[in-house]
Parts: sequence; structure tokens; C-alpha cells
Amino acid sequence: MRRMKLKAALFAAAVSLCFAPLAAQNTTIRIHAAAVLDGAGKTLRNATVVVQGSRITSIETGNAPDATYDLGARTIMPGLIDVHAHVGWHFDKDGRYAARPGTPAQEILYAAENAYVTLLAGFTTIQSPGQANDVELRAAIARGVFPGPRILTSITSLNERSGTPDEIRQKVRQLKTDGADVLKIFASASIRDGGKQTMTDDQLRAACGEARERGLRTMVHAHSPESIKASVNAGCHQIEHGVFATDEVLKLMADKGVYFDPNVGVVLQNYLRNKTKYLGIQNYTEEGFAYMEKGLSINAAMIKKAVATPNLKLVLGTDAVAGAHGHNADEIVERVRQGNQKPMDAIVSATSMSAKSLNLDKTIGTLAPGYEADLIAVDGDPTTDIAAVTRVAFVMKGGKVFKR
Repeated sequence: MRRMKLKAALFAAAVSLCFAPLAAQNTTIRIHAAAVLDGAGKTLRNATVVVQGSRITSIETGNAPDATYDLGARTIMPGLIDVHAHVGWHFDKDGRYAARPGTPAQEILYAAENAYVTLLAGFTTIQSPGQANDVELRAAIARGVFPGPRILTSITSLNERSGTPDEIRQKVRQLKTDGADVLKIFASASIRDGGKQTMTDDQLRAACGEARERGLRTMVHAHSPESIKASVNAGCHQIEHGVFATDEVLKLMADKGVYFDPNVGVVLQNYLRNKTKYLGIQNYTEEGFAYMEKGLSINAAMIKKAVATPNLKLVLGTDAVAGAHGHNADEIVERVRQGNQKPMDAIVSATSMSAKSLNLDKTIGTLAPGYEADLIAVDGDPTTDIAAVTRVAFVMKGGKVFKR
């Protein structure tokens, strides 16, 4: 009953927040703060972002006595982007991981709740790999029915059991027809099962080759060096996880211009924190959790190597699953703390670089005239205190204010 009341309250708040700003859509909105980070590495002090409708029209410096929103000492930056978040994963009414779907209504409400929490945490765009009802949620958010981040989805995923190369090509064509934004591929086992390569080189070439022909990007779950190498050589677009990545394959990704999305600050920590909610379901075994425990230190070593690899295109993804939604920004913090990434580089990774990986770099991920008015404000200066990205005080998406 408490859960149902929470959902009802969230829904009511969501509808209220979603539609309240509509009357002001065509007025000019001026948002002033002590600093503006443009997402491409530039900082403006004492600046104002000017918004008309859903777009940014200008960024001005100097005092702004006529500001619609004066955010004081806060820092404005582009809405954050998570290129790997499972928006539909949730715990059931008993607090256990819901491996089996409930009713369609329950599933879409859980996903909408996760989307709303993610938006309020400052993420205005996410890529959600592998769930069919992402399509309906994507459409509902785009229509303004639910408040949430812009969603891109793979609808489902391909793996070693997806058939022959020809059968895989057909499935890729069907996913394109069904409206997939990206193709999700499992080239290796999970870290709980050792991470070895599972798809053949021929299967990977078929999947990534057909996706390129159809204008679909590809994101590949690959932990082991051999699965990463096979995926890169197959022409795949982006590598996920890469827990066991070596200097050789990190350089290969950099040389080939392949995006790399290591997940070092959210997913394993979330599993371990919520162990009792997962244990005993599917392959969430004691042995699997032991692998994840070891994975923390392996990840810490890997992210240092990744950050130090010249020209490697690091994007920001969390692999957020049940329990992790709304904590996505922890990934940015850990990239800096564990990987020694410069704070500004981590911010660029989570904004303009991630937008580029999604082929959306002309519309989001940067604060500049003509771009979508997706912007947030955080308490403090994240270039000197990266934890400020977890202190989100203001959220605007497409010119509509959702948190203030």
C-alpha cells in the first residue's frame, strides 16, 4: 500500500511539474549563475543562459538583475547524459529484483518512476539498452505525458544464441524497422561468469556490419581483451564495461576511434550494496558476487589505464540497474577519484562527448546558441569539487523547468 501511495504521489507530482511550465514556453527565460560550463571545456564566470522556447538563444556575461532564475553561487552546465542505463530494471513490491516482468501497467509505471528520478538527478538524456517497453516510455516522454530524460533504446539485444550471421543480419534489419536507436550486443559473458568471449567473430561482423549499413549505432558488452578486440575489428561503434581491458585493446579503441564506456562508479557498487535483493535470482550467486567484489579493484586499475590512453574517447555510462537510478552522477565522481581524470574532462565526457557518441552533438550536450535548452545547475564548482555533480539544484529540459 505504501508503494502504491508513493507511485501515486510521484505520478501527481510528475504531471504537475510536466505541464506547469507550458504557459511560459514562448517567453524569454534568463538563468543566471556564478559560472557556466559549456560542456566543451570552456567556463564563463558571472554568466546568464538565455532561453526562448526549447532552445538556447545566447549566453551573456555580467550581472543580470532581470534574471528569471538567479541561481547565485551555483554552476550551470549541460544536462548530463548516461549512455547506458536500464530504465526499466526495478525491485518488486517485496524489495527483490524483478527478474520476471509484472503486468504491462506495473512495468511502465516502474520505468516511469525511474525515469523521473533520473531526470531530477540531472540526466536529461539516457540510452536504455534492451527493454521492449522503452519504446512506449520514449514516446510518452517525448509527448510530455511523463517527465523524464530523452530516451534512446535498443529494444532488445543480440548474443551468441541469436543465430547464424545471416539470421543476425535479419534481426538487425527488423530492429531498425521496429524503431531501435542503437543495437545492443553481448560479445562476452558477464563479469559474474568470468567475462569470456561468447559471440563468434563472424557473428560480430554480421551484427555490426549490418547495423552500419542500416544507420544503426552499436554498443557491445565486452569484458575480456579478446571480445573487445573482436568487436573493434568487426567495426562496432562503442564498447561497454571492459573490466579486463589491456593497454593493447585500449590503444586499439583509440586508434580506431571507437567509444569506450567503462562502468566503474555505480553498477558493481550498487549490486554489492543491494546484494540481498539480488542474491539467488538468475546468476546472482555467492560466486558471482565474489567476482563483483574482486571487480572493484580490477575496475580501479582499468580506469586509470583508460584515462591515461591518448585519444581514447571516454563516454559516460553507468549500467544503472535496480537500485541505482538517481545515483548516476556517482560515475562521474569515481572517474575522477579512481581514474585520476581531470574534472573538466569528466564533465565533457558526460556531456558533449557522450552526445557525439549518440550522433546528437549538434543538438544536445553543449550550452551554445541553437542547442536544446537542456541544462542543470549544481551546488558548488565541479571543476574544483567533482562531487558537486551529485548536488543538483535546478533541471531544465527542452526549455521546461522540472526542478528549481
